[in-house]
Amino acid sequence: MTAPDGPGESANAQALALLKGQPGLQRIFAAIDIDGDETRIVGGAVRNALLGRKIEDIDLATTAAPPLVIERARAASLRIIPTGLDHGTVTLLVDGRAFEVTSLREDIETDGRRATVRFGRDFCADALRRDFTINALFLDKSGRLFDFVGALADIEARRVRFIGDPETRIREDYLRILRFFRFSADYGEGPIDGDGLLAAMRARAGLAQLSRERVRAELLKLVAARRAPEAVEAMSGAGLLGPLIASAPNPARLRRLVEQDARADPLLRLAAICLETPEDAERIAERLRLSNAERDRLSRAARVMLALHGKPVPPPKHFLNVLLFRHGRESALDGFTLAAIGASSSGRRDAIDFLKTAPEPRLPFSGADLIARGFSGRAVGDALAALRERWIEAEFSDDREKLDALLDSVSRTSSAANR
Repeated sequence: MTAPDGPGESANAQALALLKGQPGLQRIFAAIDIDGDETRIVGGAVRNALLGRKIEDIDLATTAAPPLVIERARAASLRIIPTGLDHGTVTLLVDGRAFEVTSLREDIETDGRRATVRFGRDFCADALRRDFTINALFLDKSGRLFDFVGALADIEARRVRFIGDPETRIREDYLRILRFFRFSADYGEGPIDGDGLLAAMRARAGLAQLSRERVRAELLKLVAARRAPEAVEAMSGAGLLGPLIASAPNPARLRRLVEQDARADPLLRLAAICLETPEDAERIAERLRLSNAERDRLSRAARVMLALHGKPVPPPKHFLNVLLFRHGRESALDGFTLAAIGASSSGRRDAIDFLKTAPEPRLPFSGADLIARGFSGRAVGDALAALRERWIEAEFSDDREKLDALLDSVSRTSSAANR
């Protein structure tokens, strides 16, 4: 079905703007669209053009089989990156931008993780194998829109729904359960589609088939989405989130965090749902195959949360300085932000401003100072640790006499211990 008009009053104008803004597209069309073949823009780029959103990747669908795409691109002196050939995808680099060109496909067999496909020439059949209606719009080189699945109406209504039978779509790839909630959070308005939610609940056992890496990627995108709290609450209520993170999720904390802090920090938002202790950090990192840096960030934030337990909001400035000194600025901010979820806005804001702007206390002693006083070997490290604690007790004084007195006290303590 050709769609001359769509959301708003100028769907075609928006679509044409997409074409005009990417001159590399015309080179690809000219190279591939010969001998009766046709190439169209498909999916997210068309959707985002109609919604006035930033366009990240531009994907194309073509009637030409992959060998022909490669042959014609080479003849047109286009740079070819042969990734995704098993799925019929050829990446072309034009004017410094990558375009994925995928031959039209039909699924022959699916196992919930990957599909066996055959190549075809039917744009409608290709549309029907995609996940959501809003991802199945096609745009040809003249700027005409093609809508085979009611995508334009769903974009107009800000509605995310599966193409055809939701359970069938999910069984083709169980990651679509997570994608359903992510796209609902990013593009949807109002309640999550009931048919899709019911299908996701019925198919939840299939989530166990997914690799932890794929789950991690989708969850981090989901929690960063515009309406993440609503989607996470729906997932949790449907019993879909707990098994993924191996704990009882707390979606209410995410909602309060988003209300207090609009930054779309995926790891911090994930932590709001399920982080309380350093042990939680280890469990989450293992469950989702987080990177070492992500694991460490969660663990440090959890240690700050424990240090803040029972403290008022805002804590005394000396205590905030202790957090900066012991844990560093990022961890102090992370831990306080999580620990203060739900606290009064003024006290929380004052503490966050302090943690963001106050200079981090730097221990004004070094190993050289202790060696000059006769310390050696392990005693140097032990003495530095003692100095750290005594400098905290001295409220990070920079008075030279007080600092010398701290060195003297550590020296006396060490001498007494060695008698």
